[in-house]
Amino acid sequence: MFNKQKSVLAFLLVIGINVFSNAQNFKADEPIAVNQKIKKGVLPNGMTYYIYPTQVNKNTASYYIIQNVGSILENDQQKGLAHFLEHMAFNGTKNFEGKGILNTLQKQGAVFGKNINAYTSTDETVYNLDNIPSKDGGVVDTCLLVLHDWSNFLSLTDAEIDAERGVITEEWRTRQNAGARIYNQLAPYYYNNSLYADRMPIGDMEIVKNFKYQVLKDFYKDWYRPDLQAIAIVGDINAAEIETKIKKLFADIPTPQNPKKRFEIVIPEKAAPTFKLALDKEISASNITFMVRHTAEKPTTNYAGLETATQRALAFSILNNRLAEMAQKQECPFKSAQAGYQKYTRLNDIWFLSVSPKPGKQAEAFSAAMTEWVRAYKFGFSKGEIERAVSENISNYENYLEKLNEISHKQVIGMVKDDYLNHEVIADPNAEFEMTKAILNNINSKILEEQISKLYTAQNRVVAVRGVVNEENLTQEKAFDIIQNSENDASLQPYIDTFEGKTLLGNLEIKSGKIVSEKKTSEIDATTYVLSNGVKVHYKFADKNKKQVNLEAESSGGTSLYLSQDLPSAFRSTSLAMMSGVGELSNVDLEKVLKGKIADSYVAISSLKETVTGSANVKDIQTMMELVHLRFVQPRFDTKMYDLLKQRLQNSLKNRENDISAKMQDSLSNIVYGKNNPKIRSLDQKYIDDLSFEKMKSIYLDRFADVSNFEFYIVGDVTPEVLKPLLEKYIASIKGIKRKEKFKKEVPEWTSKKIDRDVFIKMETPKSSVNIAFMKDYVYSHKNRILNSFVGDILTLRYTESLREKEGGTYGAQVKGSLVKDPVTKGGIQITFDCDADKVEHLLPIVYQEIDKIKKGEILAEDIEKTRTNYLKSREDSKNFNSYSMSVLSNYFEEGYNRNDPATYENIVKSITAKDIQEFANSLLDKADSMEVVFKPLK
Repeated sequence: MFNKQKSVLAFLLVIGINVFSNAQNFKADEPIAVNQKIKKGVLPNGMTYYIYPTQVNKNTASYYIIQNVGSILENDQQKGLAHFLEHMAFNGTKNFEGKGILNTLQKQGAVFGKNINAYTSTDETVYNLDNIPSKDGGVVDTCLLVLHDWSNFLSLTDAEIDAERGVITEEWRTRQNAGARIYNQLAPYYYNNSLYADRMPIGDMEIVKNFKYQVLKDFYKDWYRPDLQAIAIVGDINAAEIETKIKKLFADIPTPQNPKKRFEIVIPEKAAPTFKLALDKEISASNITFMVRHTAEKPTTNYAGLETATQRALAFSILNNRLAEMAQKQECPFKSAQAGYQKYTRLNDIWFLSVSPKPGKQAEAFSAAMTEWVRAYKFGFSKGEIERAVSENISNYENYLEKLNEISHKQVIGMVKDDYLNHEVIADPNAEFEMTKAILNNINSKILEEQISKLYTAQNRVVAVRGVVNEENLTQEKAFDIIQNSENDASLQPYIDTFEGKTLLGNLEIKSGKIVSEKKTSEIDATTYVLSNGVKVHYKFADKNKKQVNLEAESSGGTSLYLSQDLPSAFRSTSLAMMSGVGELSNVDLEKVLKGKIADSYVAISSLKETVTGSANVKDIQTMMELVHLRFVQPRFDTKMYDLLKQRLQNSLKNRENDISAKMQDSLSNIVYGKNNPKIRSLDQKYIDDLSFEKMKSIYLDRFADVSNFEFYIVGDVTPEVLKPLLEKYIASIKGIKRKEKFKKEVPEWTSKKIDRDVFIKMETPKSSVNIAFMKDYVYSHKNRILNSFVGDILTLRYTESLREKEGGTYGAQVKGSLVKDPVTKGGIQITFDCDADKVEHLLPIVYQEIDKIKKGEILAEDIEKTRTNYLKSREDSKNFNSYSMSVLSNYFEEGYNRNDPATYENIVKSITAKDIQEFANSLLDKADSMEVVFKPLK
């Protein structure tokens, strides 16, 4: 069955009162039917395999090997080696020497870190090859051979081990931020000093740097074996053929003799509650987590288990709706809060309440959240709350069933992992829904109340506080007093549901307009409707995503039309409108009205344009159109929401005080654009002080005053017969003033043509952060845009080999090449990476050497081919989704070209030569503005 904590259905299988009159009756021990689409088997050597055919991504397949092995299995001399071994899987195997796996699959368009990756946790290690071409039998055989080698045939050469030590050290350095340091302080309390507290996957860097080769090889021999491994192949494949290949190829992996027992760790019981306040100088936002540990429940395999999971999911979803509603009030002391019950380790689950207080409000925030939790488990939930939750989740479940053929590869793999590692059933969704109907017929507030109250036990309690230096942090005495007072509050009353049967449009009367003309564009199979108010609507039918409709509308102008002092109000005006609700409904009431409907609409104002977007299931397309109509004719502006917005910004400003990333970001902006650049408004006190409720309202009304200046694009599984009346009623009815606007072509200039700065900053974990960029006015064309991307992606390949693999100097360098058309055409390259502060001066010349090689024409043919193949494959993959049709539509009418025409992309990509790349790099980088800003630790 789908894991109720992790899967898509975790929040979909929830519930109502007598929703289905013809529900079947099930016995408690009746098993959940298994999904017959997935083929599962076990080889004689103990290896498990799963095969799931699907055409959600045509002509591609994904290949996974799931190791029931993680850092929890390490001994004291191996801390970090489970993760180290994961890295070594990409550094040589029996059939793929050195970087053979990467080099082979990159030639098929795969990208390391995206299509080729892995992760290690405490209890599992998972390797993946995602979306690899599947119609070439040789490629399929290659991917299976990779899984085969990962299982039992890693080379683990001394040289490759030594080369990887530096890479992992830099990964640790990159990840060793304030959050990681706080977690290390709290882990002994979370796990009651069990082995989990001392087995973080990244490990001990002294061990990583110095372990003897045999120690790693021993870990590999002990734990990487077929009885602890499952392989999964998902995609556009022939299941029978794949199964035959698996049985033949993996037969040579030996059955382990006298294997070590794969042990599991239970967190020890603890009667007395524990408390820990953790502090770090770089933390500026507090968090409180109250948890109660439980012995893990049995996997959900039958009706009784499904019933329990379903009831809990409903109860916690309603409680979290209450907490979210509270957070939308300025007087609420927390920014957000959430409660739930979930799997924690193999042998333990947890109930939790997580609270993010506003600055200086830790005690009040914890008290407020605790009060709502106690109110829920003592008094249950109102009829209206349950009915809305039922409506929402039934709608989501039905939507899921309609789109079973669109389940992504990763969703399927999630089910496979839960089946293999946690023994959850991969359920037949239709059969499971039949069981859910029976559960829905037997639900009430008392059942929900009882279901969650029994999770709140007196044993194994932990309160963990991420505190802030120089703030009044929650103490143990205060925390325990709050818990006790909340539990014994005799004045506590049941929740009062004030929502009454409101509707989206309320009393609004709409006078429909007309479609005055329609024109076919056969080149892209689209239709343009001109409405009586001057609006143009471009429509294209697309059913790659069944029952889905998307709308985009945009108008030129944006914040570029406003003065510097008005920019904060301009940028935040749509945030205020979205927070305020729409029409006669507050945002809280709007969310309740929309329960049970799959439809939404958003507005935004960027620097160059204003946009309205919408999406819906076809059955709820009218609701989406009503929302879009209201965004224009009845936007809402609530002074209380304005006060809350300012408060949130003030809190964010406070939270930036100790945030190293924020300090670097602000410093970089000041260096590049100047501290008081009028067009660069970063968050500071002046930004907040410049906000004005009336100005925000007037800017919104101005930007969305002329619907006729908006171009609409609608794509989806909707017919013209359904769409046209909706356009006439909800879009043609909006009054337009038929003005013509264009954004202003004002671009903030850099402070200098050549910027070279070292910035010293105090940090807890010393590292250097490198920021290099080149920028130049450049002619925009399809070919130039593609060439700019080629340069960036080829540099990524080069830096992976030089900076990461050869030097062990960084976990990874990010390179982006981009050419933009508006507001002025500019091309550029940006390079960023973190590294050891002591190595930065050695690594910087290598960055420029790789750029110089491209300028000299020293470009590896295989790098060009890897990049070319990736671009062509990515373009083909994108055609599997409606979003591609939306881009075809907008590109044609907004940019003036046919995305389907190979001449605009595929033919160019295929024609690119080393000389093209060399000439482009020299042309772009010659006399370009340059920037090198390196952040270094202040000693």
